Amino acid sequence: MKRSDRTIMINSGSPRSTAMMTTRPELIGDFGMVASTHWLASAAGMSVLERGGNAADAAVAAGFVLQIVEPHLNGPGGEVPILVWSESEQELKVISGQGVAPEAATIGAITGQGLDLMPGTGLLPATVPGSFGAWLRLLRQWGTWSVADVLEPAITLARKGSPVLSRVEATVAGVADLFRTAWPSSAEIWLPDGAPPAAGSRFRNPVLAETYARVARASEQAGGSRDQRIQAAHDAWYSGFVAEAIDAFCRTAEVLDTSGERHRGLLTGADLARWQPPVEDPVVIDYGRYRVAKTGPWGQGPVLLQQLALLQAAGIDAVEPGSADWVHLITEASKLAYADREAWYGDPDFTDVPLDDLLSPEYAKQRATLLGDTSSPDLRPGSPGGREPTLPRYPGDHEPDPGAGSGEPTLRGDTCHLDVVDANGMMISATPSGGWLQSSPVIPGLGFCLGTRGQMFWLQDGLPNSLRPGARPRTTLTPSFAFRDGEPWLAFGTPGGDFQDQWSLHFLLDVIHRGMNLQQAIDAPDFHTLAVPNSFYPRDIHPRHLLIEDRFGEPVIEELRRREHLVEVGDGWSLGRISAVARDGGWLKAGANPRGAQGYAAGR
Repeated sequence: MKRSDRTIMINSGSPRSTAMMTTRPELIGDFGMVASTHWLASAAGMSVLERGGNAADAAVAAGFVLQIVEPHLNGPGGEVPILVWSESEQELKVISGQGVAPEAATIGAITGQGLDLMPGTGLLPATVPGSFGAWLRLLRQWGTWSVADVLEPAITLARKGSPVLSRVEATVAGVADLFRTAWPSSAEIWLPDGAPPAAGSRFRNPVLAETYARVARASEQAGGSRDQRIQAAHDAWYSGFVAEAIDAFCRTAEVLDTSGERHRGLLTGADLARWQPPVEDPVVIDYGRYRVAKTGPWGQGPVLLQQLALLQAAGIDAVEPGSADWVHLITEASKLAYADREAWYGDPDFTDVPLDDLLSPEYAKQRATLLGDTSSPDLRPGSPGGREPTLPRYPGDHEPDPGAGSGEPTLRGDTCHLDVVDANGMMISATPSGGWLQSSPVIPGLGFCLGTRGQMFWLQDGLPNSLRPGARPRTTLTPSFAFRDGEPWLAFGTPGGDFQDQWSLHFLLDVIHRGMNLQQAIDAPDFHTLAVPNSFYPRDIHPRHLLIEDRFGEPVIEELRRREHLVEVGDGWSLGRISAVARDGGWLKAGANPRGAQGYAAGR
C-alpha cells in the first residue's frame, strides 16, 4: 500500500456523506481525554486524570513535559495562549501567556544598531517568558494540584532522559557549528560528547531538571495556603533566581544572531518582575449553529473567525467539499483575512483594533465580493468602518546569516499543541511555543534559552504591530474552541506558525460540512497558502503559492493550476498537526495527528 493510499474516502453520493478509513480510531469514553503533539505529554496528562487531577492539572503537567520532549518546538523561555472552559463557572476564558517587550525595547534602540528588521535569533528579540506564568495561572485559578506535583513528570524526564526525536537530532545538527563557535552554553547542553544526540537515544538535561526542582522546592518551603505556595513558585521565576540569571546574561553576553552581528539583550529582571499573565474574554463569532472562540488580536486568532465570516457570506454551503472549488474558495478567503491581520492586528492595550467591524456580517459580505474565479496575487486589506489600512514596508531581500540560525525553526511546525477534557466537563486548548533550543544561547545555570517572539514586531512607527515597550507581539499562536447549540463542544489546535489558522479552519469545516469525526478530519488531506506575509524573520511572502497534499488527486490539482494558483504538491501526509478533544452526546472524544509519527491521544 502506497503512503498516498493510507486514507480512503468513499463518496456515497452526497458531499455531506463521507465514509473514511482512518490511521487510528477516534477515541470515545467518559472519564477523560488528552490529545497532544507528543505521546509522552499525552500520557503524562492522562496519568494526572487517573490520579484524581482535573483537566487544568493535566494540561499543566503535559505542558511542562512538552518542554522536555519537544525542545525544538517549545521551551521554558517561550509562551503559551490557553483557552479554558470552566464547567462550574459556565465560562470560557483566555490566559494570555504571551510575554511583553522589555521597557528598553524601542524602535530607536534597535534601528540605532543599524538594523531595519528585528533579528530572528539571539537576545534582541526576547520578550518576557510567558509560558511559566500562564501555566501557573491555570493551575492556581482552575487546578487542584501543587506546583511540585505538576512539575514532577517533566523533572523526571529531564533528569532520567527522554527519547530523542529525529527532528531534534536534525535541528541540533543544523546549528551545531553555531553552538560550537558562538553559543558555547548551548553546546554544553545539546552537544554531548561534541555531537548532536542521535535519534532514539536517551537525552538528559540535568541543569533544567534542577531549575524546575528548585522552583518546586521554593513552592513547598513557602508554606501557607495553596495560593501562597503557587505564588512562591511564580516569584522564584519572575523575581528570584531565574530572573536574576536572565538579567545577568542579557546584560553581559554579546550574542551572534541572524543579522550576522553580535548584540546584547534588552530584557531585565525588572521586566520579568512587573509582568503577570492577563486573563481575558475570548473573541467569538457565530457560524450557523456553532459559536467559535479565539484569543484577541494580540494573536492571529481572529483570522479564523474572519475566514468563517467570509466563507459564510460567499455561500460555502453550496460548494462540494474537497473539490477544486472548495480549495480555491477557502484559499482566497484566507488571503483576505490574513491581509486584514497585517493591516489591523496588534496588542489592543496599545492600538485600536476595529474587531467589531472586522467580524461584522456586513464587512464580510463586502469583502466576499473580491473572491474571484482565479488566484489573486495581491495583498488586499479592507477598510473596516471606513478606516484606511496601512501595511508594513515588507523587506525585499533579507537572508539570515547561515552561521547564526534562522528565525522560523521549521517549515511545518514551530510549536506544540495540547487539548484536555475531564469527566466534569472542563476543557482546555493550549498552544505552547517559543524558547526553541535554536532560538538563542542556553542561559548558564538554567538549562534553557530565551524566546525570540519579538521578531514579529515591526521596526516602523504607526503600525498596530509596531515595537513598543510593554506590548505583546502579534503572535501566530492560536488555540481554538467551539460551542454547538450553545453547549461547549470542541477544543482543538495545531502547530504551524502562520498556517495554524488555515489548518484549524480546514479541520473545523470538515467536521461541520462533511460530518467527519475528529480523527477523520485530522487525517483528511490538507493544504495551505504561502501568499500571506511570514510572521517570522525574514518576513517573506509568496503570491499565489499553494501547497497541497497529493491525496487531493490530479483532477483537483490541475484545476487549481488552471485557476492560476502556483501549486506545489507535497507528500500525502505532510501538512497539518491538528489535535482535538470534544464533548459529544454524553461522550468524551479525542483525536491526534499521525503526521510526523509523534502526536497521540489518550483517554477512556
